[in-house]
Amino acid sequence: MITISELTTLLGWASVLNVAYLFIASLILMLMRKPVSVMHGKMFGLDEKQLSAQYFSFLSTYKIVTLVFMIVPYIALKIMGH
Repeated sequence: MITISELTTLLGWASVLNVAYLFIASLILMLMRKPVSVMHGKMFGLDEKQLSAQYFSFLSTYKIVTLVFMIVPYIALKIMGH
């Protein structure tokens, strides 16, 4: 059985990893947009406009999910003192 202290640690590290992934994915899309768009365009048959919408949708959804399921529970447990 996992303790509340272990759960707090798990959520903390999971939050760090998820935010790092979000940052790296955003950075790659900002700095290497053309090569990534060409590759994804060929893979999925989408044009640049559609890809931009998909990238934005993915990053915004990932951010919300990370916030709701990782960061907020971690903060709540920290406030509780665990």
